[in-house]
Amino acid sequence: MIEIVDAPDLVDPLVIAAFEGWNDAADAASSVVDHLIRVWDARVVGSIDPEEFYDFQVNRPVVGTDENGYRRLTWPSTQIAIASPPDLDRDVILVRGIEPNMRWRQFCAELLAACDELGAELVVTLGALLADTPHTRPIPVTGTATEPELVDRLKLEQSTYEGPTGIVGVFQDACIRLDIPAVSYWAAVPHYVAQPPCPKATLALIGQLEELLEVSIPLGDLPEDARAWERGVDELAEEDEDVADYVRALEETRDTTDLPEASGEAIAREFERYLKRRGDED
Repeated sequence: MIEIVDAPDLVDPLVIAAFEGWNDAADAASSVVDHLIRVWDARVVGSIDPEEFYDFQVNRPVVGTDENGYRRLTWPSTQIAIASPPDLDRDVILVRGIEPNMRWRQFCAELLAACDELGAELVVTLGALLADTPHTRPIPVTGTATEPELVDRLKLEQSTYEGPTGIVGVFQDACIRLDIPAVSYWAAVPHYVAQPPCPKATLALIGQLEELLEVSIPLGDLPEDARAWERGVDELAEEDEDVADYVRALEETRDTTDLPEASGEAIAREFERYLKRRGDED
């Protein structure tokens, strides 16, 4: 079991979770939680014992030097942190870790038991996948939820995917079995630039969290990083005519598919988010 240390009573907390590995194309999802930990000044209150869940020949411990100059060994693990965002009327539990190599059901059970101990009332999982989407267009984000009320309120669709799943899918299933409301957001990363990082996909996921939480999240350098990333991919595409032709084909397909939506609710939601952020900045 995970021991929770020095955690205060939390106000209506929700969980935001992401895991490195198969569910995390270009590290886009785990980078969201890393960002939230920084901007919300989150504090780690517990971690899972890696001995039972990780193959250390696959996820090796890392040796390095700490801030005091001492050599230190860091084991792969999954940590739980808590944050009290200043503009949010509820607390947040942040789960950041690595997809385990074994005992997935026990892994999920221990994490959810710890979140339940902290009073969690909603679980939000984040993932990222590789897809046929152009880097020059907004990163598509799909969402699913376990409860009809959440599906209607957030205008989500129930997933029709059938096939192999990762720890995010298993974690979501564990929430269903324990009757815990859960939402899952997935960003589609252009498959021809799969190497991390992908700040544009990280920004897209943060945008969905802003809609869910109805609050602006400090973005820091992410917008500029996303623009620099896009410029870098543009330059790579210009150097290879086949890649450039492929990107243009993806753009045409995407634009044709998005035409009906481009004049509807998508623009309205994006404009509302822009106005809210401007109001918070002022």
